[in-house]
Amino acid sequence: MRYLVNAEEMQRMDRNTSEILGIPGMVLMERASLAARDRILHWLKESGYDLHPKGRPVPDVLILAGVGNNGGDGLALARLLCEEGIDVSIWCVGETSKASAQWTKQRHILEYYPVRFCEGPQKEHYTVLVDALFGVGLSREITGEFAEAVDTFGVLDGYKISLDIPSGICSDTGAVLGCAVRADETVTFGFEKRGLYLFPGNDHAGRITLADIGITDKAFCGQTPGMFCLDAEDIPNLLPKRQADGNKGTFGKVLVIAGCKGMAGAAILAARAAYRSGAGMVRVVTDESNRQIIQSALPEALFSTYEELNAGIYWADVLVIGPGISQSDTAAECMQKVIRTPEKPLVVDADGLNLLVRYENLKKQLAKREGLCILTPHMGELARLADRQVEELKKQTWEHCMKLASQLQCVVVGKDARTYVCAENKTVCMNIYGNSGMATAGSGDVLAGVLGGLMAQNKSLEDAFYIACLGVYLHAAAGDLVAAQKGVHGCMAGDIADAVSIAIRDTVRESK
Repeated sequence: MRYLVNAEEMQRMDRNTSEILGIPGMVLMERASLAARDRILHWLKESGYDLHPKGRPVPDVLILAGVGNNGGDGLALARLLCEEGIDVSIWCVGETSKASAQWTKQRHILEYYPVRFCEGPQKEHYTVLVDALFGVGLSREITGEFAEAVDTFGVLDGYKISLDIPSGICSDTGAVLGCAVRADETVTFGFEKRGLYLFPGNDHAGRITLADIGITDKAFCGQTPGMFCLDAEDIPNLLPKRQADGNKGTFGKVLVIAGCKGMAGAAILAARAAYRSGAGMVRVVTDESNRQIIQSALPEALFSTYEELNAGIYWADVLVIGPGISQSDTAAECMQKVIRTPEKPLVVDADGLNLLVRYENLKKQLAKREGLCILTPHMGELARLADRQVEELKKQTWEHCMKLASQLQCVVVGKDARTYVCAENKTVCMNIYGNSGMATAGSGDVLAGVLGGLMAQNKSLEDAFYIACLGVYLHAAAGDLVAAQKGVHGCMAGDIADAVSIAIRDTVRESK
């Protein structure tokens, strides 16, 4: 598990490390610059550069530095690169009379090193270009000479590395504050910043390298960051254990209530994904007209009509409702029945969510339901549930998901380019995996099925939050496998469903 921090959290941990734990700021700055130096040397070696060429020019570096501590990191880096025999120029922007104390110390040290200070780039190409203009504390738009410097920096040719975060990117939201550096790589210090993974910040960050500079979880001092993401090594501990002597009943029974007339595909995708995530048995409740299509496409699934819903609910361990069921009166009656069965864990997707908006009484009943429930709205559905505009939601998606989770007492999976898993009194989980190829019809139906399949197997796990985190990760990992094989233009939901089992297998293999 990796924490994703905002500016206030990072600044507080930086301060706690120095003032409470006793590690001086200059030590942290030195370690940050050492990490950046190592990344630059690594890139130079990979790119075939010789640091001590005979009769040929040495690699040259231009460092764009502000006058705050991020600029101080840049000045310290200049000294370290100079010691490696690299030709270093420093382009400072800002009033040095307002420089931070650490910047001033680093500037004094450089009096003893052969680095050049310049008022701008002296040529169009450098081997490496370092962005050390602004750090995580930037909260207003870049203007004036700073904006001009960012624009000029952007057209220079060379490998661009940003220190901590690309200058101009909001570390909290990933927004571009007027203008921003577009880096090939970002070396970020201590903890990863949310803005490095949120869009458009992620497009500006390039490759993200996390450097340990001595700011650790000891610096939380009782205040844990409010967001995290899962990594592959976290998954085996969350996956349901497979009993060697188990049977199809052991691994759970999922009831998928999906697909009105002409919408058999949604039911097939959700049911297939439930199987691929490990469920022992899956029954599809749908319109009679879908019988032949579903039984041909997925003969492993049991089939029932809406008239047989009560028996299906009694049979199942987990209920999944919504994909393609429409917003008809029949669909509303199905929703009411599953809501009134609190002992069965529930996943609500697609038209199931739209029914909560259309029928206020269903939403009120769901809020009073005591059983486990996961809602999986995309931005349009979330906007309707929250009675907000999509543009407003995109600015602070997780906050609106948290409000909805508290209001309905459910786990909310807010789906977008970055998906958030939110529940009352839980740290927000942001999924940083997946790709644009997953923006395809039926992908959400697959996620609903994955969540149902995982919940069916996790009978002893009372907390649906971590099941949702696991399901979102596996869904994204499956999407990445498909994109690697077929490209983002060729992803289809059925491919993602089938790749879920491969994602699980590969994760388990890597953990051994």
